[in-house]
Amino acid sequence: MQEQYRTVARAGVHETEINRSRFLCALAPVASEQEAQDFVARVRKEHPTATHNCFAYVLGADASVQKASDDGEPGGTAGAPMLQMLMRREMRYTVAVVTRYYGGVKLGAGGLIRAYGGAVGEALDAVGTRIRQRFRLVTVTVDHQRAGRLENDLRTTGRAVREVRYGDAVTIEVGLPEAEVAGFRAWLADVTAGTAGLSLGGEAFS
Repeated sequence: MQEQYRTVARAGVHETEINRSRFLCALAPVASEQEAQDFVARVRKEHPTATHNCFAYVLGADASVQKASDDGEPGGTAGAPMLQMLMRREMRYTVAVVTRYYGGVKLGAGGLIRAYGGAVGEALDAVGTRIRQRFRLVTVTVDHQRAGRLENDLRTTGRAVREVRYGDAVTIEVGLPEAEVAGFRAWLADVTAGTAGLSLGGEAFS
């Protein structure tokens, strides 16, 4: 099971010009195939007069879903090199759309492959990437008297406090790497003299 994956830091667009053709690469982090397809459709709508809107996307922390389209360019000269660049950079949950405005000079198959793959690589450099880490959600329940100090202890020891709720007791939701759950349980019992409750939730990526 993948403990982490790399994706784009944010949605963004980067433009390059090759032999008078404009190549605009739009990138975005996406959680599902539907989100990826919606993003492709949105870019196509923004560029109705473009010569081509080619795309590639990779989904799943293990890259289980990979799709690409040449959108009218010669077979294998656009979508495939875009997908190869995403895979070479180990990108996951990422969609790339390269919009081409033809400038009158034919690039040939090799030139197209370099242009489309290069447009994605340059856009990744410009937009930036980030690592997302798998973690386990745990909920700590503690009395009001100890809550403030415990929350402070959690933050100063670098734990990811996600939410604090006040009711009859105080519940603090924390994200932990799976390997740290047992150690955290012992630490929590120690700092609260065994008075805090701990329940394990699902998994997510930070």
